[in-house]
Amino acid sequence: MRVFVTGASGWIGSAVVPELLKHGHQVTGLARSDASAQRLTDLQADVLRGDLDALDVLQEGARTHDAVIHLAFVHDFSNLAESLRKDRAAIDAIGDALAGTGRPFAIASGTLGITVGTVATESDLADPAAGHPRQQSAAAALALADRQVRPIVVRLSPTVHGDGDYGFVPALIKVARERGVSGYIGAGDSRWTAVHRDDAATLFRLAIEHAATDTASESPAPEDATRGLVLHAVAEEALTARDIAEAIGRGLGVPTAESTMEALGWIGPMFAADGPASSSLTRELLGWKPTGPTLFDDLAQGHYFK
Repeated sequence: MRVFVTGASGWIGSAVVPELLKHGHQVTGLARSDASAQRLTDLQADVLRGDLDALDVLQEGARTHDAVIHLAFVHDFSNLAESLRKDRAAIDAIGDALAGTGRPFAIASGTLGITVGTVATESDLADPAAGHPRQQSAAAALALADRQVRPIVVRLSPTVHGDGDYGFVPALIKVARERGVSGYIGAGDSRWTAVHRDDAATLFRLAIEHAATDTASESPAPEDATRGLVLHAVAEEALTARDIAEAIGRGLGVPTAESTMEALGWIGPMFAADGPASSSLTRELLGWKPTGPTLFDDLAQGHYFK
């Protein structure tokens, strides 16, 4: 297939692109800078210059490819409303270009906030007003099934880890380093899920390959209100906050202790959220078998603490 990838040079996209190429797909990546374009060229992918504001470019990419994987997102938590607006506009523009084609359109969302206190499954409905900020975008993408698009929502674990990670775990490490103590909230029994970046990339590839087959709509796929395919990129289903904090403490050589939400800063509420999730339906449907290092294996290697 010819696959158009937004966010192609980002944390997950930079793993998705080589995964697709390795399995014989042709890839065009959206690039907003010369550096991003060069990284894609070095991988032998094609380049389409533009960003999330260039809706005509997004539509061109969608129209001229067999599948789209949308990973680009403006991670500006100081102006989340604007980030969500741009994401929704991009999804709507790509959806308009794909309408009536039956082509796969995969986007990234999150498992955090799908359910509270119980293990979330792919069949659980997400509240667009709660949880991961991409839930609103996920609802919009799934609704494209009514327009003869094959939408796929890949709910990512809050921790997509690996060498080069700049997400939530590095944020926790930064706070622990500054405070001299690795903290957790309450008893530290809130649960997070995790997946290695390479395993997440494999899942995106398997998802669009599956959706492109004629039998995709007839398979026992986990669906959100029968509107498209919902998958969970979850390799580890329930890591406790205390265990994560202790692993960070070991890596930094600092003690671990109960903390307050305020002391952990913006990441405190997320780290305190209890969000276990299962990927059983995803594994059964696609034969996805995570093989990458665990989060604690990654933390033990030391690259997070350099």
